[in-house]
Amino acid sequence: MVCGVTRRGFLRLSAGVAGAAVAGPRLFASESGETAGRSVVSLVHGENRRRNVAEALALIEDQVLPVLRQKKYVLVKPNLTSLVQPLAVTDPDTIHGIIDFLEPRWRGPVVVAEASASNTLEGYEHFGYPKIAPEHKGREVSLVDLNLEGRYETLQILDQHLHLQPVRLAARLFDPDAYVICSAALKTHNAVVATLSVKNMALGAPLHSTPKDGGRWSDKRCYHVGVRQMHYNIFLTAQRMRPFWGATVVDGFEGMEGNGPNSGLPVPSRVAVASIDYVAADRVGIEAMGLDADWVGYLTYCGKAGVGRYDLGRIDVRGARLADVRRTYQLHRDIERMLEWMGPMRDLPPNLG
Repeated sequence: MVCGVTRRGFLRLSAGVAGAAVAGPRLFASESGETAGRSVVSLVHGENRRRNVAEALALIEDQVLPVLRQKKYVLVKPNLTSLVQPLAVTDPDTIHGIIDFLEPRWRGPVVVAEASASNTLEGYEHFGYPKIAPEHKGREVSLVDLNLEGRYETLQILDQHLHLQPVRLAARLFDPDAYVICSAALKTHNAVVATLSVKNMALGAPLHSTPKDGGRWSDKRCYHVGVRQMHYNIFLTAQRMRPFWGATVVDGFEGMEGNGPNSGLPVPSRVAVASIDYVAADRVGIEAMGLDADWVGYLTYCGKAGVGRYDLGRIDVRGARLADVRRTYQLHRDIERMLEWMGPMRDLPPNLG
């Protein structure tokens, strides 16, 4: 079984979209505007969320525009992890800020696309996303539910027994015609310590069933099978998606500490972080939260494997100084359990321990 779907049925459904990402642009460090083995990250501190986001992107426009101008549309991937908690999701003003940045620089359509673990369209409605398009007259802005769209790429990840498990990832996030902008929030997490850009993309990509499917399944659940597997599976997914990522904005105007990603408390950090290197952006975000960067396993893996730069010494920060915005976020109450990924495997045979 594949998270509630037979393997035969899964392969049959996959057949029609197997080539969706073929010939996509493979932009890595030497091709993407990152120079001399370093990455650029902008950091803005201010009292207006929307302006912070636009200014953070403006500080890296020399990195963004050369690739953006080759694309047919912009895809903004928000975080709609909750249908009721505004602090847990991407604020509409963050989307406005992204479009404000685009306005004088690029005139193509903007697609806001998400595959929420719940009902994406209900989330859009509850948090006021339908009001975004009317404010940007002359700009084509649309909202897409990736679960309803139903097109996907497949990836093999690890299950709870360390066996390979296929999952379905939204094909639009692998579209070579799209400039993908991640719109993440700054939050603590209940399984992987913290969630920012990379986690928003990797766990936002897996799909779940819709009423038209005639069954109930969720490939997001395939990631929640153990702390070690979750870190590694996020890394595997990020590695697969990386060639299709454009820029990211991490909105920390009001971050979340404590029992994130849905039940934490607000922190008025008043920052926005942006970069074309999602891993480097997350490292700056982790620093702004006052967390130990070594504790976030999936980002550590991404850094070591070259998905992005996680070494702060190889990141150039434009804008505000980290020392001026750093706050110490309270971690989730289960932090000790989360950190078990750093230690040895338990219950191994003596000759393997």
